[in-house]
Amino acid sequence: MEKQALRERVWDELEESGDARFPFPPHGRIPNFAGAERAAERLAATDAWAAADAIKCNPDSPQRPVRRRALESGKLLYMAVPRLSDEDCFLRLDPAEIDDIDHATTIGGSSALGVPVGPEAMAPIDLIVSGSVAVTEDGARVGKGEGYSDLEFAILREFGLVDDDTTTATTVHEIQVVGDEVPTTPLDVPMDRLFTPERSIRTGAPAAKPSGVDWDALDDERLAEIPILDRLEP
Repeated sequence: MEKQALRERVWDELEESGDARFPFPPHGRIPNFAGAERAAERLAATDAWAAADAIKCNPDSPQRPVRRRALESGKLLYMAVPRLSDEDCFLRLDPAEIDDIDHATTIGGSSALGVPVGPEAMAPIDLIVSGSVAVTEDGARVGKGEGYSDLEFAILREFGLVDDDTTTATTVHEIQVVGDEVPTTPLDVPMDRLFTPERSIRTGAPAAKPSGVDWDALDDERLAEIPILDRLEP
């Protein structure tokens, strides 16, 4: 409930300030915000971005400028299939195979132009960009509350595609950078870098990231909904 109260506050503040952008309302989603393009520019100016050949990014509206920059820069882009509901639970977008980059950065376009792949067919991930509802300068992230972003990292780790050295980042509005104490667990992926339209922030995130899937945290319904877990479950 502490996290949900924080989400509601941030959504309200974005809406009341006029800094929320389509789709409306910002509530219940990773909120789009004024200045998302400038935040993406800050990310794209970093050494971590320059060194990344393969990037995983969330599909939400505020990170669309990140996805566009990745493809325009010739980087291999991966996006998770919604709710990890397919056996091949990621989409590979290779700029060498895409003519309409702008379309490929949309949810519909990524589904149409992306190639479904399982983890065995993926390149190691150099940079993960996650959407956030709120984040602290210590690197604690609050998402929508469904847990898929953290689970995606755990699955990739099980397949050896990410590790403690994989850079994690988020692009957010200044309103979303909060001073609250955010409760975290070993399942939560910390953010190494934060980018707002005004600032580039190296966080105080711990060096260690989740080591893999925590099976005790998954109920029968979640296990049944995500086919890739059948290939991992001990």
